[in-house]
Amino acid sequence: MTPVMELRGVRVRYGPLEALHGVDLPVPAGAVTVLTGRNGSGRTTVLRVLAGTVAPAAGAVLWHGRDVGALPPHRRARLGLCLVPGERAVHETLTVADNLEAAARGGPADAALAAYPELGPLLDRPAATLSGGEQRMLAVARALVTGAEVLLLDEPARGMAPAAAARTYALLCASGAAVVLAEQRLPDALRGPVRVPVVVHGLRRGAVVFRGEAAECARRAGPPPAPPP
Repeated sequence: MTPVMELRGVRVRYGPLEALHGVDLPVPAGAVTVLTGRNGSGRTTVLRVLAGTVAPAAGAVLWHGRDVGALPPHRRARLGLCLVPGERAVHETLTVADNLEAAARGGPADAALAAYPELGPLLDRPAATLSGGEQRMLAVARALVTGAEVLLLDEPARGMAPAAAARTYALLCASGAAVVLAEQRLPDALRGPVRVPVVVHGLRRGAVVFRGEAAECARRAGPPPAPPP
């Protein structure tokens, strides 16, 4: 699989602490890359390095083989990259409709509403008044309508009902983009057969300790926990 983006030997320091220790990460075209690990493992930092909101202390960030490590986030966005952070992923003072129109650059938001019909009755409401799950739907919908070549999403389905979460991962698999997800564990919706390759990179304390396909990761992790009675 040809990488759209790639990290090579990336190190990140926050003051005296090193958060990433020489991370190598290919982001293949037409695939879903899942970064798994506990809080503090470095998965969110990897997304921020790809997006350009955190600068590496060493290593390279490549876009189609070109080093873009010095490019600021807005210029990476113009290349075709979209980041959905874990917090503050929507414009809270704008309405749902305005959020979608801004992401679509004035184009129609029909695709977003088809993906998340729950947003239809909320179009006139400020995003700040939505529930956590509704805000995540809006954030993912915004990302999908950008038409970005690379989508970076930090726990995109957090706070969603199970059916909406499963739909979210199906939409991301069908987006045609190179998708990178930061998750605490491999989502259940990506454990079984899906329409695109799913590659898992397990992180621990700023280093990649596992790489493999989703099926292999699911076997190592065992069955998903049973729902509460």
